[in-house]
Amino acid sequence: MLTLENISFDVPAEKGEIGIIRNISLKIEDNQFLVITGPNGGGKSTLARLIAGIEKPTSGRIYFDGVDITEKNITERANMGISFAFQQPVRFKGVQVLDLIRLAAKKKLAPADACEYLSEVGLCAKDYINREVNSSLSGGELKRIEIATVLARGSRLSVFDEPEAGIDLWSFQNLIQVFEKMRRQTQGSIMIISHQERILNIADRIVVIADGQVTKEGPKDRILPEILGTASAVDACKFYQEDK
Repeated sequence: MLTLENISFDVPAEKGEIGIIRNISLKIEDNQFLVITGPNGGGKSTLARLIAGIEKPTSGRIYFDGVDITEKNITERANMGISFAFQQPVRFKGVQVLDLIRLAAKKKLAPADACEYLSEVGLCAKDYINREVNSSLSGGELKRIEIATVLARGSRLSVFDEPEAGIDLWSFQNLIQVFEKMRRQTQGSIMIISHQERILNIADRIVVIADGQVTKEGPKDRILPEILGTASAVDACKFYQEDK
C-alpha cells in the first residue's frame, strides 16, 4: 500500500533549518486501520500532509502501491486513491452538500444516492442535502459531511488529521461509531492522527511520533498498554484529553 523511506522535512529558520520530520520509515498495509499519536508539536500533522502531497519531503521517498509518488501533488495523489480530511474542514460558500458529495464521487449521483452517504455518518439526509457548506454548519456537522465525501470517494487510503478537533462530545461519540463502521466495511486503509484513547482503541496498529521521529510502533494490543502504563499524569492529559 503506502511506504515511506527515510522521510525528512525541514523548514527554514534564522540559523539554518529546523527538522520537523527526521528520517521516518513507515509502512501502511492493505486494509489496515492505523492511528498515529504523540505529543503536540511532534510532527504528526506534518507527516499526514506529506502523505497527502500538501508538502514535499526534504529527503526520502514515498511509494503508493509500488509507484514513487514523492513528486506528485495532492490532486495527482487523490486521483490515485489517497483522500485527506483536514483538521479544520474547509467551508465552501455557495456550494451545496449534494454538489460536494457528487464532486467526491466523480459522478452525478442522484440525490437519493448521495443521501445514503449522509445517512452513513448519522445525518438526517433531507435536512442537509441542499444546505450550503458554510458557517451555518457546526464543526461536528462539517466533520461528518467531510467523512461522507471520503466514503463517496471510496479511496484506497483515507487520511484523517485529528478528526475530533473542535467538536463537542456528542459529535465525537458519533464519529467513533462512524470510524468503527468504516473499519469493518472499508475496502481500503485508514490512517488517523489522534490523541484520543477511544480512537486508539479501534486501531489495528499504533505509531507514536515525538520530536519528528517514530518512538514506538506495533499492534494496538501491545502499544496502547505501553503508552498508558508509562505516561505520567501530565503526559496522559496531553495524549488523551477528551473534548469538553
